Amino acid sequence: MPDFNGDAIAQYMRTDFITLPDHLSVNGAREYFVSQLTTDDIPGQVFVVAGKALRGVLSIKRLLQEKDTSLNINHLTDSCLFHVKPDDERAQVVAELAEREVDLVAVVERGELVGCLMEKEIAHLQEDDVTEDVQLQGATLPLEKPYLEISPWTLWKKRSVWLLLLFVAEAYTSSVLQHFEEALESAIALAFFIPLLIGTGGNSGTQITSTLVRSMALGEVRLRDMGRVIRKEVSTSLLIALTLGLAGCLRAWMMGIGMEITLIVSLTLVCITLWSAVVSSVIPMVLKRIGIDPAVVSAPFIATLIDGTGLIIYFKIAQHFLGLN
Repeated sequence: MPDFNGDAIAQYMRTDFITLPDHLSVNGAREYFVSQLTTDDIPGQVFVVAGKALRGVLSIKRLLQEKDTSLNINHLTDSCLFHVKPDDERAQVVAELAEREVDLVAVVERGELVGCLMEKEIAHLQEDDVTEDVQLQGATLPLEKPYLEISPWTLWKKRSVWLLLLFVAEAYTSSVLQHFEEALESAIALAFFIPLLIGTGGNSGTQITSTLVRSMALGEVRLRDMGRVIRKEVSTSLLIALTLGLAGCLRAWMMGIGMEITLIVSLTLVCITLWSAVVSSVIPMVLKRIGIDPAVVSAPFIATLIDGTGLIIYFKIAQHFLGLN
């Protein structure tokens, strides 16, 4: 077998399965099927082949219920079956499986049956796909082994790459603060709400990104749905923004902050939440369009992006209302 990458279906398929020659009669197929059973695990379907060429799939229940034992099994075979190639990517197959209810998948190369995916293999590749997405969204490279078998050195290599990238990305947040240093000195109360504002934007973006990336992986959302996604998320975020804006007013009032700062904080919460909705909706879909796995747009990455831009929004609003330079 040629070399395939770790995400290829060839790494998951099994080659020990029962096939029935297409020239058999119902009676002959029954006898042949029983003779091929080696375990107590009886499959519900088997492939029908002509040599190595795939002809279709046959339900064992239908085979056993057929009364005409001389009938050729080709008359009982379903030729319209879902199949994949050994070099197909796992994520692509998982997305296609999400649209179908199948428990047996043929792996075909140049018309020949070379392997199959049964329930166990399908569950395995779906689990691996979910695990990789979760790890990528957590800003770490995927683990090839169970967690307890991974050494601290390997974990360091997996995590440090992303953390260094995020460290560099976060550097511009401090640059924003430095740029608006005079505004902060003029109204020190603005600093009290910085953690609240950037945290809210990051949390909002994380919620949207996690939901959207998973929906894209399942094939529920495609690039053509971008307009609908943005409208849905902006509408939802508008309601959330109004809720958070009121919460911001309450928090500022509890701290004894003046009306101007209260208004600035509340308006900023609304703007950051809406901005977060747009960014978190568009970026994963754009990356998908250019062939990059949207799962790499991890929650920390989105949060980092919104942190800096959220601060700019905050200080620009403050400059407008307070007349600061």
